[in-house]
Amino acid sequence: METGKSRLIENLIFRGFEVRLVSFSALDNYLGFPPLPFLLLETNADIAQLAGLTENLRFPGADFADAAIDENGRRLYFRCRDSYEISYEIPLDISRVSYGPSYNLLSLVQDLKNQRFYDTKNVYTLIRSLRSKPAKITHNIPNENETQLWWEGLNYGASCFEALADGALILSRYEAVDFPPRNFINALAQGMENELAPGIEAQQALLIGMMASSRPDRGLELLKASGFLEKLWPEIARLDNADHSKEYHPEGNAFKHTLKTFEHRKRNAAGEYDLLLSLALLLHDIGKPISEGSGSRRFDGHAELGADAAAAFLKRLEFSQDLIDDVFYLVKNHMLPAALARLSLMKTGNVMDSPLFPSLMELYRCDESSSFKGLEGYYENSAAYQAYLRNVRNPYRSASGKVLGRKRKHRH
Repeated sequence: METGKSRLIENLIFRGFEVRLVSFSALDNYLGFPPLPFLLLETNADIAQLAGLTENLRFPGADFADAAIDENGRRLYFRCRDSYEISYEIPLDISRVSYGPSYNLLSLVQDLKNQRFYDTKNVYTLIRSLRSKPAKITHNIPNENETQLWWEGLNYGASCFEALADGALILSRYEAVDFPPRNFINALAQGMENELAPGIEAQQALLIGMMASSRPDRGLELLKASGFLEKLWPEIARLDNADHSKEYHPEGNAFKHTLKTFEHRKRNAAGEYDLLLSLALLLHDIGKPISEGSGSRRFDGHAELGADAAAAFLKRLEFSQDLIDDVFYLVKNHMLPAALARLSLMKTGNVMDSPLFPSLMELYRCDESSSFKGLEGYYENSAAYQAYLRNVRNPYRSASGKVLGRKRKHRH
């Protein structure tokens, strides 16, 4: 992380305060992974001192932070600690710390003044193993008697909701980590019943974190197995009840199909995944469980129903209205790209004119790649879209490609 990109962090260090990356942010920086869209930090400055250094500090509803600020397109979450709790000389005493990491795996910290990492829980062996990837990654949850070192060292002072959320993000980001055993998941699920649900901003941060990771399917599987989805995000949980035709969807239902689409996303030049596309993939079929069949159309109207449901879900998690509107467009129109080559421009022109249409085509590609259909239809309809773009830029052709009359040059 280049701290020069954060004026607040620079000011804190200049004034002698300690600032460190913690949890996933420290771990990702050590491993050289693209960072999350937000940073997790700790400082021995208190809230008043933080607020005195910036006019834009806010106090979020996130359970894991005392304050937050948006800088340069990234959100910074701060925890404020007493000076004795931020010492690097000895491992942190969880009994004395109100914000202990949920797992020992997340105990790595990085001092942003000297850029040094501190392994406060002696988990270097596990951290080093995160660089390796197994030959085959499955969704199977181990049996009760199977144990994994990854899940040992759970801080039982942490809430079960927090442990599940962090566990889902661990699985989404680090492919070398195996699924926890069933008895571990069951214990967290049982404990979750007696706790208050995490705040909306904490839920939003979890969802953003998973969508920014390489394997959100693994994290979502854990949240489903534990009952987290059913309790907090029932729109996503219901996808498991929408059975697909095995002819085109070998995975069997809308939930499995949705998870499969994430495998076909592409990273940008910075190695990051597009949040808009990822959210649209997650939500593109949530209208199926609430739609009704009509003849051969098993999920008639699911795109329109899904667009409304997607917007309501994202609004509940307090995403920006601009992002909600963009996801609404993608979900509502996600069936249209498959018919570009045969529909008239009266039905498709307005949709293709949107600057979001390239994202819609990416959603279509990921959707088609996750079925038995293959990509023949995608290439055919992509060609139709490219022809439309050429024609609308050509002053001598209509948008449909029809040759227009040209003015003859006058001879002198």
